Amino acid sequence: MAVDKNMPILIVDDYKTMLRIIRNLLKQLGFTNVDEAMDGGETLTKLRSAEFDLVISDWNMEPMTGLQLLKEVRADNTLKKTPFIMITAESKTENVVAAKEAGVNNYIVKPFNAATLRTKLSSVIGNF
Repeated sequence: MAVDKNMPILIVDDYKTMLRIIRNLLKQLGFTNVDEAMDGGETLTKLRSAEFDLVISDWNMEPMTGLQLLKEVRADNTLKKTPFIMITAESKTENVVAAKEAGVNNYIVKPFNAATLRTKLSSVIGNF
């Protein structure tokens, strides 16, 4: 089945510049239905009030980290199956392991480009 490029995607980062970069990369890949949140609390509110087919979240945010957000999503029965990709500037093995244990679907290390994003997205939502 083909991937719906109009699928609702929620991107989460506490830096507007990073949100813009991720949004532009998704646009380059043909995705048109992108919403954004600037912290974990806002993300959970949006996830509980609308349906999203994918969350792409930064790891390093305040006051709730991306890892804490992921754990909250996985603990919520209505959200726990939502595909979740974590983005971080750190490629520490313990971070990757912690994210995997918490149920992340994939992991992207900054800096990244559209090709990297396409590969990671394909492994989570299918080829497009």
